[in-house]
Amino acid sequence: MTPPLTAVILAGGQGSRMGGADKGWVDFRGQPLVAHVLERIRPQADETLISANRNLEIYRALGCPILVDDTPDFPGPLAGIRQALKAASHDLLLCVPCDTPFLPLDLAERLYGALEKERADVAVAAAGGKAQPVIFLCRREVLPSLDAFMAEGGRGVGRWQAGLKRVEVVFGDEGGFRNFNTPDDLMA
Repeated sequence: MTPPLTAVILAGGQGSRMGGADKGWVDFRGQPLVAHVLERIRPQADETLISANRNLEIYRALGCPILVDDTPDFPGPLAGIRQALKAASHDLLLCVPCDTPFLPLDLAERLYGALEKERADVAVAAAGGKAQPVIFLCRREVLPSLDAFMAEGGRGVGRWQAGLKRVEVVFGDEGGFRNFNTPDDLMA
């Protein structure tokens, strides 16, 4: 059982490997990718936010507050994470990308268990021997460290997390973290 938490679905990228398409709205099995993610994440969170930088009206139709980066030129997922930490109503933030439609239904619970047990700042999902740095649960109090990291020109979620007390949570099912970066991924 987790305490109240906010989830953010990161959908603010340029989709360059997807031919410039807004990945959240790419069709997968008759629904946009973001709808699959929302279906799996919404039951695990008390509040769900979506970080997006285009197609804002259609994202709003999903019934979640929409966050827009406060820095120009698609600076990457850190900008969306920063906005979510600022907007979150709860002290815990669960972060997931919009292109992972099979996320585990116990993701938040397992990440929270490790976060508490290790008294960590951030709990990162891992599967198949590989960390998934954009799939994590953190405490809202990490915002100053993110602000400082970005102010110094830092890029990369994993690099930011390396400066925090971080724990990895290993999930046995790699398929739960399968993501869709290219049109070929959708066909596989």
